[in-house]
Amino acid sequence: MLYALMCKDKPASLDKRMAERPAHVEFLKDLEAQGILKMAGPLLGDDEKPIGSLVVIAADDMAAAEALAARDPYAIAGLFDTVEIRAFNWVFKNPEA
Repeated sequence: MLYALMCKDKPASLDKRMAERPAHVEFLKDLEAQGILKMAGPLLGDDEKPIGSLVVIAADDMAAAEALAARDPYAIAGLFDTVEIRAFNWVFKNPEA
């Protein structure tokens, strides 16, 4: 099952995001190597600067998706104000379909 992790940063936290970015990128690269990561990228504000993340992963169930989300270096650093996890059905332009 695919899960979309929609993570919104705390206000005025761009500096924290940039400081934690190298660890976050390595985390995502590891997930990609394991075949878990399907797509990822920053959510942008009106000024086109990052204000959150959208990450789509494969996981066995919601509990596994939640556990994975909690291991993200951004989450560990306390960057996120909110994290919403939803089952996701990738219908269009899914390269694995």
